Amino acid sequence: MELIIYLMIGAIAGFAAGLFGVGGGLIIVPILYVVFSHQGYDPNLIMHMALGTSLATIVVTSISSVMAHHKKGAVLWQVVKNLAPGLVIGSFAGAGIADVLSGQILQVIIGIFAIVIAFRMFTGASAHVDTSRQLPSRPKQITAGGVIGIASAIFGIGGGSLTVPYLNRHGVVMQKAVATSAACGLPIAIAGAIGFMFFGQQQHQQINHAIGYVHIYAFIGISIMSFLTAKLGAKVAHALSTVMLKKCFSFLLLFVGIYFLYRAWG
Repeated sequence: MELIIYLMIGAIAGFAAGLFGVGGGLIIVPILYVVFSHQGYDPNLIMHMALGTSLATIVVTSISSVMAHHKKGAVLWQVVKNLAPGLVIGSFAGAGIADVLSGQILQVIIGIFAIVIAFRMFTGASAHVDTSRQLPSRPKQITAGGVIGIASAIFGIGGGSLTVPYLNRHGVVMQKAVATSAACGLPIAIAGAIGFMFFGQQQHQQINHAIGYVHIYAFIGISIMSFLTAKLGAKVAHALSTVMLKKCFSFLLLFVGIYFLYRAWG
């Protein structure tokens, strides 16, 4: 039964990864939080486990999603190369920051962040992107990658909710922004997952079926299904209009934000 739950989570998360370029983390984290809570894990560690396990699964979903987007020629690889150093360093550091925060504080931070980004994406859901605008210099892109990496690890996501609007703001059209964001999710996920395993081990608390804060069974179950469904999500992303894609993205973020604020303060 436990494996079936993880497979179902993976199917939904993989589709979201391909559709929105968010690595599925915005869906995986809240669902894993509920599942781990019912399985009786230490309440003080559940949020950290959800974040760490989410990032581990995004390693797999990102690969599948990127392959599908790359075939359509939508990934801006030079941008990925520029952002990558910052993404890696920032994501590992973000795992360390998350380690010292309580589960309740993490819920509040994630909830507020998701709602703010949802509002910005919805109000900016226009088909028009000023393509005359250019991305900043490489050092500035590395710095931006660092900020995105830190935030992504703390939120347990592939960075799409930051990378996509960042690229939009600098003249990258939505489909290419989503595809490039999906590629950026890979270095974020690898560094973040390693960080959560490392810092989780330093706590010297035994968590059943886990390496640090990464739950092995959940990782395997979610990864298997998400790898398959991410390709379907990517195909749908290229069939939808820019406005529709942004609005769907914003509603997803709004739901997640409200949920975590309810859990923290309810």
